[in-house]
Amino acid sequence: MPSSGRFTDLSYAMGWRVVRALPERIAARGFDAGADWASRRGGKGVRRLRSNLARVAPEGTDLDALTKAAMRSYARYWLEVFRLQDMPPERCIGDMFIHDEHYLRDAYAAGKGMILALPHMGNWEQAGAWLAGTGVPFTTVAERLRPESLFDRFVAFRESLGMEVIPLTGGAEPPSALLTERLLAGGCLCLLADRDLSARGVPVDFFGARARMAAGPAALALRTGAVLLPTTLWFDGNGWSGRIFPPVEHTDVATMTQAMADAFAAVIAEHPADWHMLQRVWLEDEPAGAVPERAAGQAAPGGAVGGNRDIAPGGDGDAEAGADGDTEAGGNGDAGTGGTGGPAGPGAR
Repeated sequence: MPSSGRFTDLSYAMGWRVVRALPERIAARGFDAGADWASRRGGKGVRRLRSNLARVAPEGTDLDALTKAAMRSYARYWLEVFRLQDMPPERCIGDMFIHDEHYLRDAYAAGKGMILALPHMGNWEQAGAWLAGTGVPFTTVAERLRPESLFDRFVAFRESLGMEVIPLTGGAEPPSALLTERLLAGGCLCLLADRDLSARGVPVDFFGARARMAAGPAALALRTGAVLLPTTLWFDGNGWSGRIFPPVEHTDVATMTQAMADAFAAVIAEHPADWHMLQRVWLEDEPAGAVPERAAGQAAPGGAVGGNRDIAPGGDGDAEAGADGDTEAGGNGDAGTGGTGGPAGPGAR
């Protein structure tokens, strides 16, 4: 294993051990301090976050304060990831409130398959644990990390929370076939889908400008007859909240993906600090002559490699995320299903 890969793996391992051992209040102060340092330093990921927030926040918003709050929100996400396996179920489930949860329960009870498409908001790992803990097992896709030991570490973490993790590459079957199989059997998929700058991404209007989002959720819904539910998450005091939007009408991939983008935008506008988007989203932000990104990238524990390392253990504090992936139902050319419903890790995004 190259020394850089070994160091990354050890950084994650140390994060889990040390952060889990610390009293929560002390650990939280440390993560807030790291987020504030990253905000002051202003690495590429932080600068990109600030420019993204400028598009979604109301006119006159103090962008410096909002960016600082967003970095603290992102740090909280990581703090909770490291401590999630020790979190009492009564807190993980009891402190979560989902608006319009009946859409989720009705779709799952119908047994026709269900796709929860999410933006990078709040804590989707905790939400996954809540979902599995309340009787809805689900499947997600993970791009392989280097080194393999790090990928295995995050797969084991997710599986301990009740998720089924399918590798994007190197599996016995293409992920599209397995995802289709799960949906046809009445199962649930969770896919992050608010960014796909690959050539397979679907153009959408997003906060008044053109962006590309993942084709996978709509394509899989049309292929299998599954219900597509845009789902959003945010932090709510010491707990968590979310919203399930009504099922997206089955029409065509472009129309359905635009409906998904509109749902994401509605809640991002209400909770911009909890949108953890440290990469390019809008097409006009691409540098001149840029080549579309490959369809699954973004470094993530169990997701793609690359990503922002502004507050990450072992990160260089300056790297901007490469291609999207992580949990993005992005287009891998296989089913356009992209990455996992899990974190973009320290050293990711």
